[in-house]
Amino acid sequence: MTPAERATALRAAIRRHEELYYLHDAPEIADAEFDALMRELADLEREHPDLADSTSPTARVGGRPAEGFETAVHLAPMLSLDNVYNEDELREFHGRVCRGLEIPEDTRVGYVAELKIDGLSIALTYQEGRLIRGATRGDGVRGEDVTQNIRVVRPIPLEVDATIPVMEVRGEVYLPRAAFARMNDERERAGEPPFANPRNAAAGAIRTLDSAAVSRRGLRAFCYQIVVPGGEPAVATHAGMMRELAKRGFPVEKHWELCEGIDAVEGFCHKWREARRDLPFETDGVVVKLNDLAQRQQLGVTAKFPRWATAFKFPAEQARTRLIRIDVNVGRTGAVTPFAILEPVRLSGTTVQMATLHNEQEVARRDIRPGDLVIVEKGGDIIPKVIGPVLAERPADLAQWRMPNTCPACGSDLVKPEDEVVWRCENASCPARLRRGLEHFASRRAMNIEGLGEALVDSLVSTGLVRDYADLYGLSVEAVARLERMGPKSAANLIQEIAKSRSADSWRLLHGIGIRHVGEGGAKALAAGFGSVAAVRTASLAALEAVPDIGPVVARSVRRFFDEPANAAVLDRLAASGVCTRVEPVTAQDGASPVARRPLAGQTFVITGTLDLMSREAAKAALEALGAKVASSVSRKTSGVIVGRDPGSKAEKARGLGIRTLDEGEFRALIMKTS
Repeated sequence: MTPAERATALRAAIRRHEELYYLHDAPEIADAEFDALMRELADLEREHPDLADSTSPTARVGGRPAEGFETAVHLAPMLSLDNVYNEDELREFHGRVCRGLEIPEDTRVGYVAELKIDGLSIALTYQEGRLIRGATRGDGVRGEDVTQNIRVVRPIPLEVDATIPVMEVRGEVYLPRAAFARMNDERERAGEPPFANPRNAAAGAIRTLDSAAVSRRGLRAFCYQIVVPGGEPAVATHAGMMRELAKRGFPVEKHWELCEGIDAVEGFCHKWREARRDLPFETDGVVVKLNDLAQRQQLGVTAKFPRWATAFKFPAEQARTRLIRIDVNVGRTGAVTPFAILEPVRLSGTTVQMATLHNEQEVARRDIRPGDLVIVEKGGDIIPKVIGPVLAERPADLAQWRMPNTCPACGSDLVKPEDEVVWRCENASCPARLRRGLEHFASRRAMNIEGLGEALVDSLVSTGLVRDYADLYGLSVEAVARLERMGPKSAANLIQEIAKSRSADSWRLLHGIGIRHVGEGGAKALAAGFGSVAAVRTASLAALEAVPDIGPVVARSVRRFFDEPANAAVLDRLAASGVCTRVEPVTAQDGASPVARRPLAGQTFVITGTLDLMSREAAKAALEALGAKVASSVSRKTSGVIVGRDPGSKAEKARGLGIRTLDEGEFRALIMKTS
């Protein structure tokens, strides 16, 4: 392969991995592997100047803004950091700094060493002391405007001292270890793949279009830089800037140190390589920054990196162990994913016996076989994963692993859609799916059966009392009371809750039965579009796609679900048990037509800021009950914007477009007048 061909191949691979990492939050390779690709490309371009290309990944800062959010331009570019991986490379960085400053390399240069937070980079804009915008880094010049989600990250102040008229505060949004573990547990119980590391989890949370869901995630933040129009604030050192941030009420990670000389920096890195295990958050290295801001100006930046800073990356801890076998896990939505059963091995302070294998394609790509001696690593020091086999230790007769073609729990044929990499069990009554499915079915946003939690679900399924959703409606107080940790009173309360759910809106049933891709909004759209679950069951693909907010992917998923005989049988039994499967018709009152009972039909509203007298969820429900649609962003099609306290940029955009804005009093008057 010629240098030009290798450069083309590297650029294509790097761009693909950038898209996966920055845009989809689903990386396929470790950071070190990605960095190795970038370094190979950079070396190749340096050795062959004729290969230089302004569109090369080496000339860019990061990914690109994700769709679904408006873009925001930063006050100054948010550059990436170059990485070093050992003490020799750290000292080479120091040498470049000294040469750039034209001082001897044995000079005790002042550096600030900070723990590198495994999170999502953010830029917070304050005007006259008030937070007016929060944005992701994006491509370094512009990012996604995620103001509403940033506002619910509790450590971030909404108002600060206004002595700096306009400033942009840089930092990281992250998930503490406990919140990360809780989020992954929720995803696994919902049949979704766990996040590989806290950075992806934080990015996935902050890019959620529902700020109420973001609020529940437990995100935290640390800040480390102030940018003002034209440069940095009136402080002489980075240490002074860190103190200024803390003084103004911003969250600052407390373990940073002012290090006099590169030896002190090396000592800081060495200390935290092991001490990081005791922190409540994840860190994958140390950020080293020149302390003197005037010296930073003298050194300047490249197109991608500041010359005055670098990131010392801790080596990922790895271990060798034997892969005993590969099993598969069945999630709530039927996703069947492989995982490794390992001989127990100590890794990053814990004993590892299982590890993720992602999907069938990854197993084949890495050629991982049961019986192999494998290298295991903790992604983000959290999720154990199999890096690959030790081929030199592989027995000659070791067979390749094959994905099963039937569900290991119920025997149903597994299905893999053409455009997906995950195999699925489509049987909604599959025992492996049932436990997680029942928890979702009973959840507050579905059938709302209070008291039917994880432990009780496990007992009901383990004892055979419940084999599908319909069995819930045949339970007796006596049968439930015989379960462990249950008594007559608790059993009676549960049966009462189950009975009450019979009259739940039919969209809750469509949401609760676990049709893939059908969330709460999709379930409401289907119920409103067809009027009954029976009509949805018999609808053609074209009819399903004709429903507002239902696209081809959702339509195919709905059709596939109802084409499964076991699912149809459960729906028949649910209907026979008295569960509501029809949308209650809107009845006219005082001679009014049905249309008059949905006076906001065809209108779209956006809610921004905090409402004092009702939750955002309640406001959304009130608008939808009157026929309106509630969107997450403002466009020329928006009918009105409800503006609460501390609104974000959506209110300003609405006024710029001439769209009607309503304060909370006007909004309440609107819904009272039209209801």
